[in-house]
Formats: sequence, structure tokens, C-alpha cells
Amino acid sequence: MATLTPPDVFDLPGLEARARSRQKPDRSRLAELLAKARGLHGLTPDEAAFLLDVDDPEDRQQLLDVAIKVKQEIYGPRLVLFAPLYTSSHCTNDCLYCGFRATSGTARRRLTLEEIKAETRAIVAMGHKRVLMVAGEDVTLTPRDLAAQVEAIYSVHEPKGNIRRVNVNAAPLDVEGFKVLKGAGIGTYQCFQETYHPETYRRMHPRGPKSDYHGRLHVFDRCIPAGIDDFGMGFLFGLYDHRFETLALLQHIAWLEKTFGIGPHTISIPRLEPAEGTDVYETTPWKVSDDELLKVTAILRLAVPYTGIILSTRETPALRHRLLQVGVSQMSAGSITNPGGYAEGEDSVAQFEVQDHRSLDEVIREVCKERYVPSFCTGCYRKGRTGEKFQSMAKHQHIDTFCSLNAVATLQEYLEDFASPETRQVAERCLGEFIEQQTDPEMRAKMMEWRARIKKGERDIPY
Repeated sequence: MATLTPPDVFDLPGLEARARSRQKPDRSRLAELLAKARGLHGLTPDEAAFLLDVDDPEDRQQLLDVAIKVKQEIYGPRLVLFAPLYTSSHCTNDCLYCGFRATSGTARRRLTLEEIKAETRAIVAMGHKRVLMVAGEDVTLTPRDLAAQVEAIYSVHEPKGNIRRVNVNAAPLDVEGFKVLKGAGIGTYQCFQETYHPETYRRMHPRGPKSDYHGRLHVFDRCIPAGIDDFGMGFLFGLYDHRFETLALLQHIAWLEKTFGIGPHTISIPRLEPAEGTDVYETTPWKVSDDELLKVTAILRLAVPYTGIILSTRETPALRHRLLQVGVSQMSAGSITNPGGYAEGEDSVAQFEVQDHRSLDEVIREVCKERYVPSFCTGCYRKGRTGEKFQSMAKHQHIDTFCSLNAVATLQEYLEDFASPETRQVAERCLGEFIEQQTDPEMRAKMMEWRARIKKGERDIPY
């Protein structure tokens, strides 16, 4: 085990012991930590461990209330929306929990560049401006092939829009491979450890390149030197004890910040779902309840307050709403998780079961009713506000100017070009209220100006 996990990243025995131990309730300590978190100072892994032990309903509610305040302080009512675009279901790995596992015997699909363009056109027709390209671990796809897929997505320009940011979830590459992806203009590179527990990792990934725990653990050590300084992390809730996984993730983040000076741009919180050809969901002893997922999400928001938290359509609309309150800042909407599904329909095997089947228009309407402001945020990446620069601005609360203006502009574009009449009515009211609430007169005036320019036909206003 020691050869798999360098001691400078993790103290595995300490993590295991801490995950299994329980600290006695101490409300003075709880108040101290919540006050620190409320000041946007973040939390150490040890401090987060204390919050994981909070079980009293009243104490839990205090924790959630502070997370709601911290999220509001940093992100306000903004919510970034995107769609996943699966380019291949071929995979050489045999991840026991995945519908794309190599030995499942299900039909496979690898999209051509023209088919990827067709998927992109279908996603643009929904109103999206951001996609997460999901390529899996298809060994026939070289870094140059992946770059060509990214370029194919960017190449699609429809009368009412195009994809302005392509984030990528793909197999770990070497530094040279990541440089090729960087050259294609990717946004965030996303890679999940799935589980930080070495024994569970070996059991869940028995064959294929992904069976290399160490290689996956250090993937960001290769993408950062290649110039990709916006990266996304996460683990799959349900494979092992979520307490251990949460602490390991926070230790990993601390190590990256110490080593490279930056942490993750995003953290994802996927929970194990049923998938074709696997019974891991039915047999795992580590299922995570809705309340536990809610608590961990709140703790992550407090521990790394300036990092975006991503939620997929694995969860129901009701739970997505609760998670949005306490920490989630980005959500997929109108998702299809099989290659070719947007343009041709969902007639092939999906990676996992989707729980939220609402269209993008329905999601926008519902969140606007709750006074959230949907955003197809694309500005920072194209202006070079990434990595250390972005995180420095965010930590000093200088990023709100860009994010709020981009939210107003991209939502207004959606309302002009794609929204149903009902959604437009609700969202116009929400957007107007958001602009009126701006305390900076110059920002309020600029938002009103941009909104008027977009209504007259301008798009993608540079700033």
C-alpha cells in the first residue's frame, strides 16, 4: 500500500483512523469553526473532520445555515449551467460500477467528428454555451484525436449561438499529451479519483490503465505544468466511506496548493447510481443518504469556499435544489449520457441513470422562480482569468464583477433566442430584480446597457 500513496500526499493510517473515530459533541468548538468558515477563511482537513461528526439536528442546521451564507457571499444567486457531450462509450477499463465497463458486453459507440458536430448543433439548439466533453478511456483516441474533438465542438457556429467553452473529462495523459489538449483551447480538465482508498480502488478497477492508482492520483501534477491550470476533482460517493473520501480529497487539495500554489477550479459530487451490467449500486455497503450528501456538500463549501461545486443530473430535482442552496454553484441541465443521444435519441447504453429529466428551459424557469440567476459563464477562460489568477481574484472577492455581468449577458441571450414564453416571463422578472439589487451604480448601469444591446441583437459582447 505504501508504494501506491506517497506519504507527502496522504497520511493513510491517520485518515483511516480519523474516519472511523467520532469526536464528542463540543458546541464551543463548533461555534469557533463556523465563525472561521463564515469569515471565508476555509477549513483545514482536521477542522472539516470535526464537522463530519456533527449529528445533532440543531447543530447540523447551524452548519447548513453557515454554508448557505458563505455560498451567497461568494456566488450570490448565480448558477452556471452546462451539458455533457459524450464522444465515446468504448473503454479499456473494467470499472465495476460503470455502464461502459470493458467486460459488460453492451453495444458501444465512438462518434466521428461529423457526429460530434451534430451533437454540438443539438446542444446549441437547446441554448447551451458550455459543454463538458466526456471521452472516457478509449485507447484508440490519441491526445491529437481528443484535441480534434474539442476543435470540432468549437467549430460549430449556428445562427443563434455556439459553444464558447469546452471542458474535458478524459483519461489521464502525460505532460506532452496535455500540451496538445491545451493547444485546442480546452477550459477545465476534469478527472476523478473515484475512491482514494487504495484497497477499494484496486478492487473496483481490476483491469485497464485506470487500475494505476498512483498514475491517476498524480494526474494534475502533469496537466498543471502543461499549462492547464483550471482542473476539476472529485470522488464517487458510495464506493467507500464518504468520511474517509472527503478527508482524503481535502488533503489532496492541500498538497496541490502547497506544491503548485493552486487548488481545483471545481469539485464534483457524483453519487453512485444504477448502471447497466453492474450490481455495485445494489451491493455496496457505503451508500450515502440525501442528508449525508447535503452535509458533505456544505462542509466542502466551507472548507474550500472559492471552488466551484458541480452537480450532475444523477440527483432528483428536489435534492438538486437543496444542494444548490448549501454549496453547489454549477449544474448540468438537459443531460444525455450516451454518445449520439442529443441528435439521434437515447437508444444506446448510458453511463448511468439520470434522475433529473427536465429540459434546460424547465431548469432555467424553476431556478429563476427561486431567484437564482442562471449563467452560461464563458468570459474568464477566454480572458485568461484561470488558475492562480482566477483563484487570487476570487479569494479577494474581485471576481464578482465579471461573473455577475457575464450572468446577465448570457441569460439575456438565452431569453432572446431560446426561452419559452413562460420561462422568459419568469426569468425577465428575476433578471430585473438582480440588476436592481446591485449596489454599485456603475455596474447596474452597465448591466442595463448590455441587456438593452442584447435585446437589439448583439451577442457575445466583449469585455
